[in-house]
Amino acid sequence: MTREEKSIAIEDLTAQLAGTNIVYVSDISGLNAETTSNLRRACFKAGIKLEVVKNTLLAKAMEASDKDFGELPTVLAGNSAIFIADVANAPGKIIKDFRKKSDKPVLKGAYINSEIYIGDNQLEALATIKSKEELIGEIIGLLQSPAQRVISALQNQFAGSEEVEA
Repeated sequence: MTREEKSIAIEDLTAQLAGTNIVYVSDISGLNAETTSNLRRACFKAGIKLEVVKNTLLAKAMEASDKDFGELPTVLAGNSAIFIADVANAPGKIIKDFRKKSDKPVLKGAYINSEIYIGDNQLEALATIKSKEELIGEIIGLLQSPAQRVISALQNQFAGSEEVEA
């Protein structure tokens, strides 16, 4: 790879990092062609971009980024692939699902909305993070619940007073 090609690759990675708040770094080395193809297909269906990257180029892109990736560059050793997503738990769910059949992908770390997660032991927590839409749905449900109880009580009260008059 020439110096100019490396520079272009770093710029592309920096732009990708700037355009997202969700980046998982994992090791997918050792997966056979069929499993890798299945992983890529699952990522595509979930709207996740999966890309194998050179550690040094990714580290330089993280450094050039406006975001603070904290300790995440320290996990860049060996083979690395990045999962870029719009939904925080989507890559975690896919990695967890693939781990039922294989010991890979191994989670090295993740950057989610300015929070840094380091190590494969974080996978369970990341896979169960609620998405923005799920949280909004829960909040709306909680807000509607008391209002529905008040309306129901008023309707019951009103229905009870009509029976007394009849």
